[in-house]
Amino acid sequence: MPELSPEMRPIDIRRADPSDSQDLAQLGRATFVDTFGHLYPQADLQTFLERNHRPERYEAWIDDPTYAVWIAEQAGRPVAYALAGPCALPHPEVTSGCGELKRIYLAKAAQGLGLGARLLDTVLDELARPGRRLWLGVWSGNLRAQRLYASRGFINVGEYLFPVGQTLDREFILRR
Repeated sequence: MPELSPEMRPIDIRRADPSDSQDLAQLGRATFVDTFGHLYPQADLQTFLERNHRPERYEAWIDDPTYAVWIAEQAGRPVAYALAGPCALPHPEVTSGCGELKRIYLAKAAQGLGLGARLLDTVLDELARPGRRLWLGVWSGNLRAQRLYASRGFINVGEYLFPVGQTLDREFILRR
């Protein structure tokens, strides 16, 4: 039987471990730049990337039992990840018991394959507990993600400004 080309190989999702920190940081930087980089002045973009996509940040999340990081790999290469943890969104109904999907990042080559939905369902399965509210923030211009979140029962309950360097993005706060 002929070997599958890399783009046809299955995508596996697993919990990340500290050895994945460098790959997660690189993937986080690349996907943020590919998806949103055109929206920001270079200085703001670099400030954001340095603050939020360092290997040490990912390693700290992986080591923190209140957080969970998943990595999706295809043919041994990281193509997406998800991050969840305690909710830190600025909404009056957020409590210490709330969970938040903090990120789902997919490389361009992994988009349109249903991987975002798979990662979301993986995170929701982990975060869901009886009586627990689940939250997420999403850029107001990311309509595709908003449709996916709505399909999983999330509703818009507010908005806030998300800093990327000195630039402030309008973000929606969604709850389930």
